Amino acid sequence: MRLHRNLVFATVDSLAEIFNEGKYADKVIQNTLKRDKRWGSRDRSFIAETTYDIVRWKRLYAEIAEVKEPFKREDLFRMFAVWCVLRGVKIPDWPQFEKTPERRIKGKFDELSRIRKFRESVPDWMDDLGVKELGEKVWTNEIHALNEQAPVVIRVNKLKTTPAQLAKILSEEGIETSNLRNYPEALELKERTNVFKTKAFQDGLFEVQDASSQRVAEFLDVEPGMRVVDTCAGAGGKTLHLAALMENKGQIIALDIYGNKLKELKRRAKRAGAHNVETRSIDTTKVIKKLYDSADRVLIDAPCSGLGVLSRNPDAKWKLQPDFLDKIRNTQLEILEKYSRIVKKGGKMVYATCSVLPSENQQQVQKFLKTEAGKEFKLLREKSILSSESGYDGFYMASLQKE
Repeated sequence: MRLHRNLVFATVDSLAEIFNEGKYADKVIQNTLKRDKRWGSRDRSFIAETTYDIVRWKRLYAEIAEVKEPFKREDLFRMFAVWCVLRGVKIPDWPQFEKTPERRIKGKFDELSRIRKFRESVPDWMDDLGVKELGEKVWTNEIHALNEQAPVVIRVNKLKTTPAQLAKILSEEGIETSNLRNYPEALELKERTNVFKTKAFQDGLFEVQDASSQRVAEFLDVEPGMRVVDTCAGAGGKTLHLAALMENKGQIIALDIYGNKLKELKRRAKRAGAHNVETRSIDTTKVIKKLYDSADRVLIDAPCSGLGVLSRNPDAKWKLQPDFLDKIRNTQLEILEKYSRIVKKGGKMVYATCSVLPSENQQQVQKFLKTEAGKEFKLLREKSILSSESGYDGFYMASLQKE
């Protein structure tokens, strides 16, 4: 691989914004890729994947390069040089890479690879927490899996097409996919590419949604004609899946505290042809109270640490702080107590997170069942999905029934 100066500099600029200014990696990369219209798909792919790679291995690379935050520009070039050496990429003859100690880099890598927090590039507190909650063996396997690049999985919109039809349509657009065993609506891309530019996407034939995430709507056990409330709907990935499972019959009320996310949901619902979705912004407590005891099904896709989706959001390793986890656990329990009141007698509720930590998952459900609101519910079933076992995102879901 021959390195091009403008692509390397664009990558280093992106890293400076992500590491030193605390900006989100996906937004930074999105803006960087708009910088030069002459860049082709390979150029864009190099910038995006190299930036994500260095973000993912920040602690390991910084330790090998012997640099500390905040990173100076020359520090970022030293980290880039580490990336080159470890990836077997020939270091160019540029002033920024003069006297790169290749043998020392390899030696330091071998030495640090014996220590998990460096090998898997995680903060001390996160490594300690993982061991405490999952045990040494499971955490070791899980954090290793979460450092792999996430595959691109799409959910076929059955309101408009079938997996076989979509696979054929995408193939005609030059995108090859494979079916996923035991995931009836999923297709996995054989090669990473920008699927959002395809006509199939613009026509609403699919959504990009990880295989594990697709399990959540299925877990809710919906039927056409039901009244379903998605309480933390966000931009609506699971809402749209529910609409398809309900064959556009019945009513889905999508709630969120962020109005801008619900606007995006409306746009996506229109493209998907999901006509049974109504959005409501939670701007007062009345919005929730009006829905008490009215829904056949309630989905609580709760805010969480996001530790199960580190493979697609590697910068979360560096943004997440222990005190946030304490706050989010309190929020999760509050949401469970408040939103569970929307379920009518005999109705069901699913509590889900994209975390692998029992303290956000099984333990929260057990705490809820001991509260006043929780006494009306019984736990029907629960499912923990580990990335190390599934090859996809880490998730948790629990189905509870109101008696």
